[in-house]
Amino acid sequence: MNDFFPDERNALIQLRDTVNSTSNLQANWTGPPCISNNQSRWAGIACSDWHVVHLVLEGVQLTGPLPSMFLQNLTFLTKLSLANNLLQGPLPNLTNLMHLEFVLMSRNHFSGYIPFGYIELPKLTNLELQENDLSGEIPPLDQQSLIGFNVSNNKLEGPIPATGVLQRFPMSSYANNSALYGDIPGLVLSPCPNDVPTPAPAPSSRKTEQGALQSWSIALIAAAAILVPLSAIFIFLCYHGRVYRRKTKKGRDLPGEVNIDGRVRGSHWSSDDDDEEEISVELEFLEKKPMFDLDDLLRAAAEEIGRGELGRTYKAMLECGSVVAVKRIKEIQVMSNKEFVQHMHLLGNISKHENLTEIISFYHSKEEKLIIYEYVADGSLYSLLHENRNGEARVALDWKTRVRIIKEIAKGLEYLHECLVCHGNLNSSNVLIKQQCVNEQQQRIIRVKLTDYGMEGVVPAHKLWIRETPEFINSNCREGMMMMKKKKLTSNAGDVYCFGILVLEIVTGRLPYYSNTRDSTTAGGGGGGGDLSGWVRAAVNNDWSTDILDMEITGDHNYVDDMLKLTEIGLHCTNSSPHKRPTITQVLATLQHIV
Repeated sequence: MNDFFPDERNALIQLRDTVNSTSNLQANWTGPPCISNNQSRWAGIACSDWHVVHLVLEGVQLTGPLPSMFLQNLTFLTKLSLANNLLQGPLPNLTNLMHLEFVLMSRNHFSGYIPFGYIELPKLTNLELQENDLSGEIPPLDQQSLIGFNVSNNKLEGPIPATGVLQRFPMSSYANNSALYGDIPGLVLSPCPNDVPTPAPAPSSRKTEQGALQSWSIALIAAAAILVPLSAIFIFLCYHGRVYRRKTKKGRDLPGEVNIDGRVRGSHWSSDDDDEEEISVELEFLEKKPMFDLDDLLRAAAEEIGRGELGRTYKAMLECGSVVAVKRIKEIQVMSNKEFVQHMHLLGNISKHENLTEIISFYHSKEEKLIIYEYVADGSLYSLLHENRNGEARVALDWKTRVRIIKEIAKGLEYLHECLVCHGNLNSSNVLIKQQCVNEQQQRIIRVKLTDYGMEGVVPAHKLWIRETPEFINSNCREGMMMMKKKKLTSNAGDVYCFGILVLEIVTGRLPYYSNTRDSTTAGGGGGGGDLSGWVRAAVNNDWSTDILDMEITGDHNYVDDMLKLTEIGLHCTNSSPHKRPTITQVLATLQHIV
């Protein structure tokens, strides 16, 4: 016997003794794995220069989880294939396997995240992980050697990393994941398959139109009861489609090309600001290429996930497996379609920031406005702070996570202000939370996504949270209406005030507005008497400031000073005088000194 590497043998013995198999590894894997320079008697093992270089056990009914870290000593491994088995648990850690080229783990029951360390395999050429139960996000793989990649039929979510390598693989490499999206054909930001025929246009008779509506309603209700709220939107749009077609039949000249089913392709709105009769029956996309169409939304399974002053929001699950959020604006401000389109394109151009929910597309008519956002799956800051407060299953937000959330809100707000856009509607319900895996240990961190930003002009100002600022409250109704007509109500200072309320809400764990009172006279020059700043300011003035802290974080004694510093920042931001409030950039600089 020549050279022998016991660490490699011990690694394989660990695998043999941990999993079950129809190939009877216990009887086969005995003695040294390599019996000559390039030969092995062990099933599924190949050797080179006395080192194990291939581990291939495909379709041998391997069951159970893989032993932790068992591959670390197989440092010369070039091929790992455990496909077509019944393996469970997390994917193997491949750290230090610098020669590994093939990782083939498809058609098993692996769960958890794709290890972040896979981005550090310099010679990786094929990574096949399809048909498992993997979740989380795809690591930003960018090895130029990678020519085969497949993660389809899992439960992955979030954006496909914008690396040149991952962007070149086709839709089939990513298909059938729960909430995966990106600029790949067939996903959220690409056309969905059109395998269901488009409904024929309804005849002009009123009786037939009613029958068409009934058939759509029956189909949607049969799918699921939760579809009913969204079906109301879709029926409304179908109605306007028929109105549009009737206008074209009367001979009115309209811009654009109308195809045989009467649907208008491309962007259509009046070139005259005063002409509001023209109605688009297509979604308007912020990318050059349409990603999906109205028919895809009509066929999507949907459920209501929120409602507020601006309207209702629905989670729409498209047939191609992608998920989007659809917001229906409830009360529309007087704004022409042309102005609305210009405004949405302005917001769309800035919506790709990491702390903003991306706007994908929108729909517009005189009576109806829809905005299609990326879907953020992990709820809102409001739900994390306030829901199930006394429940046994509640998981409290620790202090470091709260500080991270505050900093990311400030970063998103600073970016908006740099782009000369005011949020205008900042509150904890419009701070969405996204959990993200950041390393090979599958550690998760919270990311913040602001939504419902830049809505002044789209909806009346009294529908926005800017109404809670002292400058709005201190105006009586008549004066407030005059202000809305004469000038813009949203401002950077107003956003900072709302940010201050958010900071106090996070520190205290209390609701931001504890009554309907709008008393403008508060201690110390704070905001309205009914908001959280008035209560906190009174507590600080009475020297019981530590009593304001959320009971869920008071156990973190090492951070009490930081908690009180953040309280001071919140009170500074909620000064009743707008010109005495700091800018969000100044706030962010101060936050850098807080852990």
